[in-house]
Amino acid sequence: MSVIQRIRDKGAWIVFAIIALALIAFILQDGVGRGGSAFSNSSVIGKVNGEKIERLDFESKLAMQERMYGSQGAQRDQLIGALWMQEVERLVLTQEYNKLGLQVSPKELSDILFGPNSPLRQEFTDPNTGEFKVAEARQAFNQLKKSTNKEQVEMINKAYIEPTIEQTLRSKYLALLQQASYVPKWLVEKQQADNNAIANISYVYMPYAAVSDSAVKVTDADIAAYVKKHSKEYQKEEETRSINYVYFNASPSGADTLNTLNQLMSLREEFATTDNVSAFLTKAGTELPYYDSYFSKARMQQPNKDSITRTPVGTLYGPYQDGSNFTIAKMIAVKNWPDSAKVRHILVSTFNPQTNQVIRPDTLAKKLIDSIETAVKGGADFAALCSKYSDDGNKNTGGVYEYFPQGQMVVPFNDFSFDKPVGSKGVVKTEYGYHYVEVLGQKNFNPAYKIAYLSKPILASSETVSAASTAAAQFASASKGKKEFDATSLKSNLTVLTAADIKQNDFNVNGIGQSRQLVRWVYENKTGDVSEPIEVGDRYVVAIVSGINPAGTMSPADARPLVEGFVRNEKKAKQILDGKFKGASLEAISAAIGSPVLRADSLSFSTPFLPNVGSEPKIVGAAFNKSLQGKVSAPIAGLTGVFAVKVESNSARPGVMDAETIKQTLMQGSRVAVFRGVQSLKTAAVVKDNRFKFY
Repeated sequence: MSVIQRIRDKGAWIVFAIIALALIAFILQDGVGRGGSAFSNSSVIGKVNGEKIERLDFESKLAMQERMYGSQGAQRDQLIGALWMQEVERLVLTQEYNKLGLQVSPKELSDILFGPNSPLRQEFTDPNTGEFKVAEARQAFNQLKKSTNKEQVEMINKAYIEPTIEQTLRSKYLALLQQASYVPKWLVEKQQADNNAIANISYVYMPYAAVSDSAVKVTDADIAAYVKKHSKEYQKEEETRSINYVYFNASPSGADTLNTLNQLMSLREEFATTDNVSAFLTKAGTELPYYDSYFSKARMQQPNKDSITRTPVGTLYGPYQDGSNFTIAKMIAVKNWPDSAKVRHILVSTFNPQTNQVIRPDTLAKKLIDSIETAVKGGADFAALCSKYSDDGNKNTGGVYEYFPQGQMVVPFNDFSFDKPVGSKGVVKTEYGYHYVEVLGQKNFNPAYKIAYLSKPILASSETVSAASTAAAQFASASKGKKEFDATSLKSNLTVLTAADIKQNDFNVNGIGQSRQLVRWVYENKTGDVSEPIEVGDRYVVAIVSGINPAGTMSPADARPLVEGFVRNEKKAKQILDGKFKGASLEAISAAIGSPVLRADSLSFSTPFLPNVGSEPKIVGAAFNKSLQGKVSAPIAGLTGVFAVKVESNSARPGVMDAETIKQTLMQGSRVAVFRGVQSLKTAAVVKDNRFKFY
């Protein structure tokens, strides 16, 4: 059986084909809609050192990641960002591979695909022995080479071949760099000496905290001077923008909340008396679909579940508020059920809900499952029948589902598994087809509850939404610039809020929420422009572009949160030095500043930490300055205060690590640094990012 057939059995290729066709149609439509060719420059997401990232390829990879990670809660904007970084890194590294002439030969590729760590193991492993069936995998690929279906060949390339080649090239590249690491003997000896060196000092110290923050003013000019001096440390990789904004609340009012409650209460009596709960809820509408089966209290996710589970059968509990809904619960029935069950089954499929495809006619499926039931009753081997006839993915493991919790399977299958006693066998009809099921085990019996929920959302009325929308529109109309924006805000008693550091490809704005529309507006306008009302969640936002911060050295406003503390301490140090910090001896300085002479013993050169003070690299460094032996240093502005130091002694302690251990530690650090080198390549690359045009 070929690789294509293997994957087709799982229904994946149908999904792939649908996605591919949808993507092609989407991109072609986009090209036509923009009035240009779908294959013109408008289809380029970006460039890395001049090499293009095509939109079609990017969208294809994005669709695959959405299938892989969407069910785990990953948001589309997160996946777009992560995929972009992956593509930039892939192209940067590929360019390096080409410069170095790195390749993966056909023989290497074959050895990997059919070796012990093959990416094909999952598809070609014997489920009974765990053995990788190399011969079968080779045969499948040989068949694929002869295939005339270019789409299937391309899918195999993207799913297996290309990722394998990329990973192999990356491993070769990193290994090449790591093996180039070298630690000379002199460096090991110096590191060993530094590790063993210790010093004893006496010092006096005046902390910066002794000077009040209010006594030191840090201006924008001070910040700018500091940033200029340390410009390499305070760079912005990309432009950011900031806005001021006001908002108008369109969330449900008190009257809207009361209307929802009244609507729910008008249905309460009929809900209490109906004999057909499912039909009633379908007619009345509910935010919580009716689950026509049982859950233990431990499995319930509802608030007030303790009170709900104490409600007598046939009666109601509520109304109560559940998030943004008002809800009434009705206890339908109670049973004593296990919390988990183990079964085995044989599935004869009739329909695949995922692909919306009919597998076989219902009548044929029913005849086959009846024949299987008859065979099992006559003594036939269940596992053998399962392996031959079952359409489920666990057919080669005897059709066994190990212990699973309530509610995990579709309702008819679930109810048979939990309601029937151990040893029960029978045919169950589900949306997938017919199952012949045997209950193998059940554990931990407790009360389980069938509960129906009549739940109505608390929604804003059209009047509430219209009032907020109108107020926002009037505000925007009256605010044509910053002066009018501020004046109208003050007149309307509206609080003006700020959102900063908005990047061009952001989907979320801090303090406002997810709104790609707002981000796009910010980058399509200039400082002082005022937006029309933009709906974000249950609010209407009116914003004004308050600042554009280009990439490069940070502005004082951007840098202030990062450097203000350093600048303030520099100013405090100057005040301390210009003030009482005077004297030729530690005792004289101590008397001048009113602080005692302190001592620190066994300071380590490799650990720049001063006991009872904190991290002080300059002070610990001075402790190993031989010129200060028995002498008082000039004042030193450290991280936490101003110091004067006298070195009492320098010595060495017994070796903590031998030379070989030090060498291996340095080698390991050098090899780890290789991964930082990859980041450096990305930073140095010329990257043109056009995502803003498409997302």
